[in-house]
Amino acid sequence: MIKTILWDFDGVIHDSMKIKGDGFVELFKNHRKKDTEAILKFHFKNGGMPRFDKIKYFYNQILKKDISKKEIDNLANIFSEIIKDKIFDRDNLIHDSLSFIKKKYKKYNFHIVSGSEDKELKKLCKYFNISKYFISINGSPTKKDILIKKLIRKYHYKKYEILFIGDAMTDYNAAKKNRIVFFGYNNIELKKFGKYIKTFEELKLWDQKN
Repeated sequence: MIKTILWDFDGVIHDSMKIKGDGFVELFKNHRKKDTEAILKFHFKNGGMPRFDKIKYFYNQILKKDISKKEIDNLANIFSEIIKDKIFDRDNLIHDSLSFIKKKYKKYNFHIVSGSEDKELKKLCKYFNISKYFISINGSPTKKDILIKKLIRKYHYKKYEILFIGDAMTDYNAAKKNRIVFFGYNNIELKKFGKYIKTFEELKLWDQKN
């Protein structure tokens, strides 16, 4: 039986992919159009990847240049400033998943495991008044598979009782690496990898066994 649910944030609880895509275009606006188009495509293909890794990818793989950790962190801070007003819009919350969370948070152990920057993520959850539904809220730059591994150890969870819900391949891979159940959501490409949630209204986790 599932007792613990790990939630991705972007694309599962908060619909911010376009906002962040526009943010990358603005961040790299002084570069060639084909390069900004390339990072935008990469962003949407790798939804759960931290912004730090996407910035590094832009320089290493698209521009074919080196970039230091300090420069990455600086660009990540600028990116946060670019998107900060738009991501605090309550209209971007996904009410299908939030309704389930509000109804079931006392029945399951809920944790957020996200590629969003950790401080920004915690600030968002506090602003939206949803922190109370989660035992912990965890973001980047620590990678998702490591965050999950740490949660399992810290709370002594049994892997066969854990479910991770995400909308990207990075979420699926993080779940697979930790040998826990994964359900896809809000991305039909994930249907080919197993269980898929069309709507939380139809989800009956208490019937699910490993």
